[in-house]
Amino acid sequence: MIPVPGFEGRRIAVFGLGRSGLTAARALKAGGALPVLWDDSVSSRLQAEAEGFAVEDLTVADWSGFAALVLSPGAPLTHPEPHWTVGKAKAAGVEVIGDIELFARAIAALPEAERPRVVAITGTNGKSTTTALLGWVLKQAGLTVHVGGNIGIGVLALPAPTPGAVYVIEVSSYQLDLTTSFAPDVAILTNVSPDHLERHGDMEGYVAAKARIFRAQGADGLALVGVDERWGQGIARDLAENGRRVTTVSTLPSPLGGEGVSRSETDEGFAGHAQAGAGEAAQAPSSEPLRGPPSPPRGEGILAADGALTIAGQPTIDLSRARSLPGRHNAQNAAFAWAAARVLGVSHAAAVEGLVTFPGLAHRMEHVATLGRVRFINDSKATNADAARQALASYERSFWIAGGRAKAGGIDDLEDLFPRVVEAFLIGEAAGPFAARLGETPHRISSDMAGAVRAAAEAAAATGRDEVVLLSPAAASFDQYPDFEARGEAFRAAVLALGAVPASAA
Repeated sequence: MIPVPGFEGRRIAVFGLGRSGLTAARALKAGGALPVLWDDSVSSRLQAEAEGFAVEDLTVADWSGFAALVLSPGAPLTHPEPHWTVGKAKAAGVEVIGDIELFARAIAALPEAERPRVVAITGTNGKSTTTALLGWVLKQAGLTVHVGGNIGIGVLALPAPTPGAVYVIEVSSYQLDLTTSFAPDVAILTNVSPDHLERHGDMEGYVAAKARIFRAQGADGLALVGVDERWGQGIARDLAENGRRVTTVSTLPSPLGGEGVSRSETDEGFAGHAQAGAGEAAQAPSSEPLRGPPSPPRGEGILAADGALTIAGQPTIDLSRARSLPGRHNAQNAAFAWAAARVLGVSHAAAVEGLVTFPGLAHRMEHVATLGRVRFINDSKATNADAARQALASYERSFWIAGGRAKAGGIDDLEDLFPRVVEAFLIGEAAGPFAARLGETPHRISSDMAGAVRAAAEAAAATGRDEVVLLSPAAASFDQYPDFEARGEAFRAAVLALGAVPASAA
């Protein structure tokens, strides 16, 4: 646990007693604060009382006595309307923060020589894979690494800071909205595409939330920004124009010629920025750790192609041995991990070896099993069309399992990839709408995951070719499952029930 100082003897309201809320309460208590907890769920309140916490009804509490409100990221800060606790906090002049901000303050309170380094990763897609990949690369290189945040362990439940340690933290837009002083040494924005708009009001609000990852970074911090779309380009340009150290990562030969990005949506300033500021870490990040500051590396950015990374002034990195990183989107993830590792002092050779030995992330392009000549790929984490695009584009042919609770736009943006779909097997609430959108692309509606897996496996085996059955739902899981992990495990169970050989045993 990471104790949070700065609130000794003061009452702190904590609303939302899920993973992050209870962990925040424990960390505050360990730091000397007096957390006061509340949740709409009776069982959550009982659990908090069983741990010895003060549980008070915050609807009738005297808010003038609180030093801060620690809000669950699941409770809305602004849209569709502020949570009632936010209104009470603001009326009383009480600041509203989250667990990532508490983490930031705990790190900042340490003497500079004792502070660990922090890498933070956000983005619409790819953030979990990049987080896990970078953690793997750093651990393989012998560093003391703690991985958590929006992935795995809540950030305040990670081990207490020690000099030389590195925290690799995945952060969501909801968490970033609740930060004011979070200043990671390396901040990564993988990409931005429309998502969670109901919580941010519109695309402008969503992009602003993502950009907060760079807001408090010091002059010595490094920003790594994906620039395949205009929002990332704009963020990178603004950072560079403000004198920040920025490296761009793209899967396109020129971000100005990227899909959906016209020349009018950028400007000549960005083209200059790509050379002068945007690629500051692209050549060969300093082998010195981020303390001092390191000499800023120079270059024009990193180009991530399927199976290779091209870095200004450096030999191309061959990713063909990295079996867990297929496709351009995974090459992009590898680029972020490589650049961050190099800045943190990992040698080029060690960073590359870490990339190619990465075992992969569960539920994200995960090869779960093989049956005859058919491979089964679990991409349950693809909860929107943009994420599913990355998976569909990675295979020339696939038997596609899709559906769930559709997001705005459904699978409209995937039409150009329909020719790669041999047949689609549709599940959940979106089955009907997805079927209508697929049109003449072969498809059938399945009753459940087990039925979809069985039908897809039979259809794939009947071709007599090497085939892929791909679960990449392009939809949320909440119509049938509590989360995408449960959906992915249901896929895995259905595959193994067919007698397929697990990939770990192959």
